[in-house]
Amino acid sequence: MADDEEIELVFLDAEERMEKSVGFFRTECEGIRTGRANPGMLESVKIDLYGTTMQLNQVATITAPDARMLAVLPFDKSTVSAIEKELLKSDLGLTPNSDGTIIRLPIPPMTKERRLDMVKRLKRLQEDARVAIRNVRRDIQEQLRASEKDKSISQDELHRYQDQLQKLTDEHVAKADEVGARKEAELLEV
Repeated sequence: MADDEEIELVFLDAEERMEKSVGFFRTECEGIRTGRANPGMLESVKIDLYGTTMQLNQVATITAPDARMLAVLPFDKSTVSAIEKELLKSDLGLTPNSDGTIIRLPIPPMTKERRLDMVKRLKRLQEDARVAIRNVRRDIQEQLRASEKDKSISQDELHRYQDQLQKLTDEHVAKADEVGARKEAELLEV
C-alpha cells in the first residue's frame, strides 16, 4: 500500500499547482483594462533602460489619483521620454501626457465594442486557466493509476482518491469562474 503521506503529498502538489493557475489568471485579469484607472493595467509594460529591460514598476511609481487617471512618477527624471515612448507603443490605447517630471495617462471611457473585445479576451484567459487546472488533474490521475497498477493502492482507494481529486478540481475551476465573473461585471459596468 502507498502510505497516506505519499498520497497527501500528491494532493498537496495538485492543490498548489491549481492555486498557481488561479493566481496567474487573477494577475492576468488585473491587466485587462476596464473603464477605471488601475495601476495593474501597466503591469505588462516593459521599458528598455540602462541596457536592460525592466518592468515599469521597477523604474517608476504608478498611482491612480482618480478613477479616470493614472500617474507615473519615474525615479529618474531622465527616463521620462523613454517611458513615454514605451507607453505609446503598448497596446493599452492610452496617450501619455508629460510635464517633464510626471506622466499622466487619462483613461478614456470604453466603447461598447471595446468592452466586448475585453470580455472575449477575458473568456480566453479563463478557459486557459480551466485547461491548466484540468491538466493538473490529468497528471495526478496518471500518478494514481500508476500506483494502482503497481498495487500500491487498491481499486477502491483509487476511486476514492479520484473523487477527492475531482472535488479539488471543481473547487479551483469555481474559483477561476468567480474571478472571471467579477472581472466581466467590472468590464461591462458603464
